[in-house]
Amino acid sequence: MATTTTTETLHSTDGIILQALPPKAVLKGSNDSERPFANAPILEPARSSNDPSPPEDAFEAKVKWNSPPINKYRVLSTFWSFFVLGMNDGSYGFESYYNLTYTVVSLIFLSPFAGYTMAALANSAIHIRFGQRGVGIIAPLFRLIPYLVITFHPPYPVLVVMYILVGFGNGIVDAAWCAWIGNMANSHEVSGVLQACYALGATVAPLITTAISSHSRGGWWTFYYIMVSVSALELGAGTTTFWTQTGAVYLSENPHQKAGEKATSGRTREALKSKLTWFFSLFIFLYVGTEVSIGGWIVVFMTKVRNASTFAGSATATGFWGGMTVGRLVLGFVTSRIGGFRAMLLYLGLAIAIELVFWLVPNMVVTAVASALLGMILGPIFPTAVVLMTTVLPRSLHISAIGFATAIGGSGSAALPFAVGAIAQAKGVKTLQPIILACCVVMLIVWLFLQRHRPKDKEVGVNLAVFKRLRERAKEMLN
Repeated sequence: MATTTTTETLHSTDGIILQALPPKAVLKGSNDSERPFANAPILEPARSSNDPSPPEDAFEAKVKWNSPPINKYRVLSTFWSFFVLGMNDGSYGFESYYNLTYTVVSLIFLSPFAGYTMAALANSAIHIRFGQRGVGIIAPLFRLIPYLVITFHPPYPVLVVMYILVGFGNGIVDAAWCAWIGNMANSHEVSGVLQACYALGATVAPLITTAISSHSRGGWWTFYYIMVSVSALELGAGTTTFWTQTGAVYLSENPHQKAGEKATSGRTREALKSKLTWFFSLFIFLYVGTEVSIGGWIVVFMTKVRNASTFAGSATATGFWGGMTVGRLVLGFVTSRIGGFRAMLLYLGLAIAIELVFWLVPNMVVTAVASALLGMILGPIFPTAVVLMTTVLPRSLHISAIGFATAIGGSGSAALPFAVGAIAQAKGVKTLQPIILACCVVMLIVWLFLQRHRPKDKEVGVNLAVFKRLRERAKEMLN
């Protein structure tokens, strides 16, 4: 939230001009929560109003998920929004009703990507004009209205258009809430829970649709009555919790790095000029494509290559998504302890090792266990990448850059599974594993490049000084 601060100019006996900063000013190395004079103003040499740069020894005091208190309800609202997002991605089930070819049906999977692309271009403008309040209102409406239309099971071309609108709403919340939580304290843990809510929604939706169809309680469109309800709840939660977060508040909290708060354009263009935006987008493209390829083709792989039953194949897929949910909930705490960049190298290395076991050990039980472990290791990669984007890019570019990266990720979720299917059609489903392995290796290569651009200051994470002292002591003992 934006805060209003006032300063008072004072004069010391030596004639040095001082200014009394608010009690909340924080200096590197300070621990004001343990000091008896934490509420006393901090005196610093006054700086010119034309000099926007902060003191060299100052750092940004980030908001927490529970401070200020309203943030608790805002974070819960974003969790619910991502749960709805996950339910949307697991809610397709109308192929037989329209009696169309696979090629025509595939349009419904490409239309959300068109919406994501539109959102990537509009994200920055929405934040500048309407702030997070606008996100809390516009995004749920772009879900609620299309879902309401779908409940009337309209002609298929109308369905395609409705999912373009849904993709637009999804693209807005994906960029907005990932960027907001990525700038919080304990961002790795909170982002992990946010993404776990998405995985949980994607897991719950097929169970609901299966229950509806198995009990003959209506057609496939019955599920969208539920989607209308959850989107209406999302609209109410987002509107009430983010009502005070206007466009003016957003500009004050995210001033342009060069032009200050008054700059209301050019952020998307500047984000696209940064090579880091493109490399992060390539990384997200590969990750999302890998994740969706495994989840979409693992049942076929298990039944055709490992000779498993349909039930065992489905159970393996459930294990993969369940492992991903657990990984996002648990491994965020590991990431925050060892540091995001180091953790990413660890996760990618383990993913390559587990994928080799997945591929080379022709045992159904080993494959099922490897699938769950692979899902758990891949789980924290996306939230970790988003959080690290917020550390290497200027804050004013976060919305535009993350929005663009998620749109590229949407194309990966369509392009890579399609490529896997085309290759499997020609060479067999056994080609799934070498393709996934190649994607993991390329992700590691891309991340090694991004590793070179990590912040120059000490990375947040485990303090390695204790290991340095142990090494020095061992040398002394040897000498």
